[in-house]
Amino acid sequence: MWGINVGKRTAFITGGASGIGRRTAVQLASEGINLVINYRNSQDKAEALAAELTSKYGTNNLPLAGDVSDYQQCCKLVEEAKQCFSSIDILVHNAGPYIHERRRMVDYSVEDWQYLINGNLNSAFYLSSLLIPGMRQMDWGRIITVGFDRVESAPGWIYRSAFAAAKSGLASLTKSIALEEAEYGITANMVCPGDIVGDWKEKDIDEAVESIDESVPVGRPGTGEDIARVISFFADEKSDYITGSIIPITGGKDVLGKVHRREG
Repeated sequence: MWGINVGKRTAFITGGASGIGRRTAVQLASEGINLVINYRNSQDKAEALAAELTSKYGTNNLPLAGDVSDYQQCCKLVEEAKQCFSSIDILVHNAGPYIHERRRMVDYSVEDWQYLINGNLNSAFYLSSLLIPGMRQMDWGRIITVGFDRVESAPGWIYRSAFAAAKSGLASLTKSIALEEAEYGITANMVCPGDIVGDWKEKDIDEAVESIDESVPVGRPGTGEDIARVISFFADEKSDYITGSIIPITGGKDVLGKVHRREG
């Protein structure tokens, strides 16, 4: 049983307390969309963000702690969300663990491999399978995942085999969901951020246009707003004809080629 009807769309954002997830939360709230802000450890940030967006935009925002790589925790998160919102209309699967240390495939422990696969791929299956039935009832839904540059070609990524395998699988899963759920008014698309690092993940485009980054063809750094605007576009009511798409947001930079040259 879903909770009270608040009369607006509701988005569930994983990893929504910081980085690109936070900037996406700001973007969607500014458009009147209620939020479930999922986090794992950042309770203070999530609660402060929820309160800030409620005050600024009048949306209802629920911070929820939980590790989406664990199926039982996903079940709990969805049940808690149901107590507050009449439906979860949009899933933004932003969270995904990454190990910065360079490792060959044979040097991954089974635990580390499972950590990356569960967090980046299985978690999307868990939440999508839990939320799609409700979307079907509404004849409307949006599922938006996050990949990396050129993920749709399933490229090799030196010293990043587990992450690359998980995200390549997620790209295929996203396209499969798009085909299977189209008849129910549910779309599924993926955004692929470029080389957006550090504080830039939460910054706005206006801040970036005043900076120079000669390594990017467009001449400026990428920001969280660049990604959030595309996520917002996918989530729009009139974007129903766009499904199964994978959109790189890189400023024209060959991100994976740069990584190979640096790490090879």
